[in-house]
Amino acid sequence: MNDTPIQTPEDSQAQDLLKAADVIARGGVVAYPTEFCFGLGCDPRQPKALAKVLRIKRRDRAMGMILIAANVVQLTPFLHPDIFAADRSLLDEAEQTWPGPVSWLLPAHPGVHHMVRGDHEKLAVRVTAHHLAARLCLAAGMALVSTSANAHGQPPARTAAQVDLIFGDAVDYVLSGRVGSAAGPSELREAGTGRILRAAPDDAAS
Repeated sequence: MNDTPIQTPEDSQAQDLLKAADVIARGGVVAYPTEFCFGLGCDPRQPKALAKVLRIKRRDRAMGMILIAANVVQLTPFLHPDIFAADRSLLDEAEQTWPGPVSWLLPAHPGVHHMVRGDHEKLAVRVTAHHLAARLCLAAGMALVSTSANAHGQPPARTAAQVDLIFGDAVDYVLSGRVGSAAGPSELREAGTGRILRAAPDDAAS
């Protein structure tokens, strides 16, 4: 009689999340599914990991990158303290759209690395609506860099196989899963002004 326990898909996914979180903790770059496409992620506090993301994407470090999180608490260390002390309305405005595929520009904490915020005083953040991306943030215990898995200016990967084709061994781990049903990248708004810097596709998922 075979007493080996049967591994369920849920067990396998949990193990994959732990592996991905370990890679992130050790300064690696992980590709993972988001609302629209696969993203490249890392620990936003580790400069070597940030530099690797920019290098393999061929992205200008002046542009900055989005951070995603499973909840607002994970974003707190990266946002300016004044948001919580003097101008909570900025965050309240963003929270009305979260979790969801809307990213907001909010004042960055002074300690946020230049490669994350780029040449800006504000930081693009969102609480993700993608269940696997959110679980990865929880497994890693932090908000994560989220920039599309593509060479800059090229179409983003929407499957794990496409990530492998584009990046090969340059990405340290690929978390397999399905991307969401959004028809394009997340909408980008500026808190306080409501200015839309990147509009959502007409048929984007909510």
